[in-house]
Amino acid sequence: MTKETFSETTITFITGNQHKVLEAQGILNNLGITLEHADLGYPEIQGNLEDVARYGAQHASRRLGKPVIVEDAGLFIKALEWFPGTYSSYVQETIGNKGILKLMSDVSNRYAEFRSVIGFCTPKTEPEVFLGTVKGRIGYKEIGRFGFAYDPLFHPEDYEESFGEMKREIKNRFSHRRKSLEKFALWYKSHNNI
Repeated sequence: MTKETFSETTITFITGNQHKVLEAQGILNNLGITLEHADLGYPEIQGNLEDVARYGAQHASRRLGKPVIVEDAGLFIKALEWFPGTYSSYVQETIGNKGILKLMSDVSNRYAEFRSVIGFCTPKTEPEVFLGTVKGRIGYKEIGRFGFAYDPLFHPEDYEESFGEMKREIKNRFSHRRKSLEKFALWYKSHNNI
């Protein structure tokens, strides 16, 4: 099997979330990849994060006619049988952080993971996916004014602060999104013939 090569260093990030764009630009630009942004939208199929990212990347790359990345991410809470998981965005919009805290009001095991999957595809290739995970715990209240969504609830392993208390530059050093984007960037650069 021949190794697929890519000659472009500009990739389009398909998302409607400006916070994700800023995080991704801060990570990928330092790795030599220029990120454009398009709020194109794509159908989200039912499935795990990898399935959603794979399908979304393929759909968007065929539609735009250029290389794209998409990201699907979620908060997975062990005591809630890994809920909200793939439904994280919907749960955030409906019950929000206060709803999650209510669900966990009598729960002592607060272990949780943030997972991010980057899906990459070009119009002529099959999609590739890259998983990044950060382990941590759910706090007992929302803390912090930085970040977005579940960040004020999530305390990464070995940190007292929540993601909501960390400025983007600090969070970007080890976040689930950083891990998935770094895996993607290393793979992409190894396949890049520039």
